[in-house]
Amino acid sequence: MAPKLSCLCTISLLLMFSFSPSHGINLSSEIFNSPETICSYTPHPSFCKYSLPNSKPGTIFDYSRNALGNSLSNARSFLSLIDNYLTLPSTSYESTIRALEDCRFLTQLIIDYLSETIEAVSTVDTLQSLEAAGFLAKLSATLTCQETCIDSLQNVASATNIRNALLGPLSNGIKHHSVSLALFIHGWIPDMGLLTESRNVFSNLEGGSTKRLPLTMLLKDRGLFNSVNGRRHLGESDNSILVSQIVVVDPYGAGDFTTISDAVAAAPNNTAIGNGYFVIYVVAGVYFEYVSIPKNKKYVLMIGDGINQTIITGNRSVDDGWTTFNSATFVVVGEGFVAVNMTFRNTAGAIKHQAVAVRNGADMSTFYKCSIEGYQDTLYAHSLRQFYRECDIYGTIDYIFGNAAVVFQNCNIYSRLPMTNQFNTITAQGRTDPNQNTGTSIQNCTIGAAQDLASSNGSTKTYLGRPWKDYSTTVFMESFLDSLIDPSGWAEWSGNQSLSTLYYAEFNNTGPGFNITNRVKWPGFHILNVTGARSFTVYRFIQGDSWLPATGVPYTGGLL
Repeated sequence: MAPKLSCLCTISLLLMFSFSPSHGINLSSEIFNSPETICSYTPHPSFCKYSLPNSKPGTIFDYSRNALGNSLSNARSFLSLIDNYLTLPSTSYESTIRALEDCRFLTQLIIDYLSETIEAVSTVDTLQSLEAAGFLAKLSATLTCQETCIDSLQNVASATNIRNALLGPLSNGIKHHSVSLALFIHGWIPDMGLLTESRNVFSNLEGGSTKRLPLTMLLKDRGLFNSVNGRRHLGESDNSILVSQIVVVDPYGAGDFTTISDAVAAAPNNTAIGNGYFVIYVVAGVYFEYVSIPKNKKYVLMIGDGINQTIITGNRSVDDGWTTFNSATFVVVGEGFVAVNMTFRNTAGAIKHQAVAVRNGADMSTFYKCSIEGYQDTLYAHSLRQFYRECDIYGTIDYIFGNAAVVFQNCNIYSRLPMTNQFNTITAQGRTDPNQNTGTSIQNCTIGAAQDLASSNGSTKTYLGRPWKDYSTTVFMESFLDSLIDPSGWAEWSGNQSLSTLYYAEFNNTGPGFNITNRVKWPGFHILNVTGARSFTVYRFIQGDSWLPATGVPYTGGLL
């Protein structure tokens, strides 16, 4: 979420510094005699001051490394605390165990992200711009993971005592991660504009440049492999992507695996993009599976036979004892994941409340020509950098939510008929810290009513979004907004909560629902000009020119 400033052309990346007097100041060459001055550039100056050493002068890099180390120590201690609660005989409620397991999983991710960042900056005071952008995304995700742990515990009645006991450590963790993020930015990213200076880094892959994948093809014939300079590619020789292996999932036994989960398990661990994609072709069929692409399964490319042909479906929900986080039918954590020509469903229905179809926490992940279907909380764009192109997304309440840096481009977004006396909200973005790189950008999409809503009496109100967290950041631009959108455009979450710190904006939309005359008058709402809108494009917002070419998925880097 991003705070509101008065200038209509303000861009989200610069909004990160709105709390701080250091906006525009490069601190990298200064020596600080104590942490007091440098901590004034963080959201938690008092906590920062007492958590950093005060014994000798240091640079921004010295203090940043120390803060990162403190964050890592805090996360490791918290993980031990969670493990202790999970072994107590008194922790017997299944719902409490699930919430604690969410926290354990999320804390391990925090540890991984911090460890990777510390290793990268331990001996250097400079980073390449795209490398810095990646670590900015990971440090933003540490806060998201900590907040998600809190959300899981808060939504489970049986976890009240444990939650109360963990509030102190959780609060300290959030402050540690916030301080680490702020100091990292001031040290290693003094100029946020540098994040987008490099383009098409994958064009120099060994064996030649990657190009557009002919994604309308069928993969039943593995002869689609060809050799270019001794390396295997998928597709025509002049229009291909690099691959390492293709496996086939067929529920009737005609492939390599009968379940998607078994195919995922067969993927190699911790590969790099230079090794090529592990391709899983999932033939047409309905797969009643809960599938997870774990963190160590990187650069998996999963292709189906088309929307409503290859279907992965489940029905977990909060009403049935799952947390929102672990209710998902399909979960992605592995970096570089690509899904094409598939449907992902949660069939719990509106009556079961929160029920996720896809939860995505994978950096540089892409969904192309997919359908993501549910009701409340359909798509959990949890964290890191994501891209969705030509996808259909269905839901009712907060059905695109989370705290990723995500762009939806050329998608169809369909609101369904909710339960009686409910209204629809398309987005509920969850940014909690002014320094995070996160937000939801919806570009050149069609916002309309699903058939059940279109056939109703028309009394259901539908809003573009509401502020789930304090710095909620969402932009609709160059999109068609149909008449279902309420003239006010946006809904409150709870009274005046977040209305001055959120960042909601619109740019060059069309259709009967785009008229801004009666839009909300909140301090955080903007009508963008071209300069402001460019900040939420694929190129600038998610650095997509550096990683999307390798996927073969078409995209527009800037404005239309």
